[in-house]
Amino acid sequence: MDALKASYGDASSDSDIDDPTPVNMGSRRSPMPLPPPPLSLLNPPTSNPLGTLDRLQTGQASRVRSFPHVDGNYALHVYIPVYIPSIPMKELTLFLKRISSLVPGLHVVDIDVPLNILCKDDLKLEQVALGREFHISLGRTVPIRVHQIDSVVAMLRQKLQFQKRYWIDFSKLQVFVNDDRTRTFLSIEVITGGLAEIKRQIHAVNEVYRLHMLPEFYKDPRPHISLAWALGDISDSLQRVAEEEMQRSNVGGSAQKCIFTSKFNGIECKIGKKTYKICKFQDE
Repeated sequence: MDALKASYGDASSDSDIDDPTPVNMGSRRSPMPLPPPPLSLLNPPTSNPLGTLDRLQTGQASRVRSFPHVDGNYALHVYIPVYIPSIPMKELTLFLKRISSLVPGLHVVDIDVPLNILCKDDLKLEQVALGREFHISLGRTVPIRVHQIDSVVAMLRQKLQFQKRYWIDFSKLQVFVNDDRTRTFLSIEVITGGLAEIKRQIHAVNEVYRLHMLPEFYKDPRPHISLAWALGDISDSLQRVAEEEMQRSNVGGSAQKCIFTSKFNGIECKIGKKTYKICKFQDE
């Protein structure tokens, strides 16, 4: 799924994205989505003790590709973009800081910077780790050939061209593990508001995948965004720590409380390095 996009590969081929499978764990309306953090945050001045992005990534664990590089293949990923509102972002920042001190080896999804390094600066942790675009995957990340691109995009637009806006409630912190158990993800799952709409969109994407002989999504999809990842299957320890920290914090503090709520604002498809807008909105 997704959560989670870890990277989309280069313009000519593959992706490092792993499709996670779930491991069980234990609303406020946002105004406007926050913009992604400025690139300068990733390349601060040399006087900044955190150094450049390259320095932050030095010595990071290597990820395992979900499919091998093949010349002429492009990584396909269909998803809903998501931004975390400012108030829950601050709560999640404190939560991630505590989790990082208790579970070593966690990395920020997408940027792959070690989380414990970002935790040295609360503002940087908030803006770099959480002030970015996240993704609810609507289909597996798979390789396609160049001659399939136009057909895939056209069919996705045909199936999903008109969508009504709706609210998505992110209600449950959840641990996921990818299919080959090489990576563990700390995620936030959609279990109530927006779930039915997302499942209908997944069904439409599956139809397009099927027509192109591509592997369909999980039979029982669990829509979510992923915040952090670690190498290997550490689901037991991460689950235990996350549950304990949830009880101590304001994050997901009650069964009725959403961690955050975001308005559905479209569907995108990324193929290689190119992003395609898939849907238009109907009047509400």
